[in-house]
Amino acid sequence: MTAIKKMALGNNGPLVSKLGLGCMRMSPVWGGPVRDENESIATIQAALDNGINFLNTGDFYGSGHNELLVGKAIKGRRDDAFISVKFGAIFYGAHWLGLDLRPMAIKNFINYSLVRLGIDTIDLYQPCRLDNSVPVEDVIGTIADLIKEGKVRYLGVSEITADQLRKANSVYPVTALEIGYSLADRQIESDLLPTAKALGIGVVAFANTAEGLLTGEMSAPLAADSYQNHFPRFQGENLVRNLEKVELLKQLAKAKGFTPTQLAIAWVNAQGDHIMPLVSMSRRSRLPENTQAMGITFTPDELNALNTHFAPGAILGGTYLQR
Repeated sequence: MTAIKKMALGNNGPLVSKLGLGCMRMSPVWGGPVRDENESIATIQAALDNGINFLNTGDFYGSGHNELLVGKAIKGRRDDAFISVKFGAIFYGAHWLGLDLRPMAIKNFINYSLVRLGIDTIDLYQPCRLDNSVPVEDVIGTIADLIKEGKVRYLGVSEITADQLRKANSVYPVTALEIGYSLADRQIESDLLPTAKALGIGVVAFANTAEGLLTGEMSAPLAADSYQNHFPRFQGENLVRNLEKVELLKQLAKAKGFTPTQLAIAWVNAQGDHIMPLVSMSRRSRLPENTQAMGITFTPDELNALNTHFAPGAILGGTYLQR
């Protein structure tokens, strides 16, 4: 299996694996199926065994189920794992109700997270997004207080604007920005990514295959029960046109002897030493393919072809990344 390199998470952050493991899909989120818990735990442990130490979860993934799962997987090997936790989203069943970013709510959330994870300190703690319900200074200031108390090591933020990132960083140094980024979703390149780089903030990039669009395994129309049907990108003529765009990725992948998914991850990895592809996995069988992707390189002509073909706006319709 490909050796996973380390990267500094921001200018002043810790060394972590250049590939991160997203644990969300190990739990029933958005009404999805319940995974094999033993396989999920084995997947986390196999990732740790192979040098992937960045584990990403959220207190609302499966209503706490995901944190409990991660807690079981890291029991007895806490020092092997770097735990990133998102908070703030409120669900009832599989229905999104909104955000709760009040300081007293944050202080409540973290205590439950620490108990479910079975740890004393969360390595990276971050609001899942920011809105105007609570001043940024209050949200970030509360996490800064938790850092001073020893309950959190580093501050992260997720799915925010460049202006919000600058404001958050002015309250307390931000270590990492978690954001969706792929060949199909490049809108952050104009402002948010340059802002993060200028501020010395690491980037944790999820949705590298754009919700499955870039896997090369999708065909139109989607199954009636597919969750992607909710998003304009996967509807009607948009999906037909978008799948036509993916053909170039499929051709290049075949020529290089890899899968489209691997090339999608490799492209994100190639965007900078400060950018970490965060890949969701729930089965050990996915590890070799995804780790191998981290060793793929592109020629200048290949990168130019991909960047031109998948220029910002080339993919029609949005996903939840714009919500």
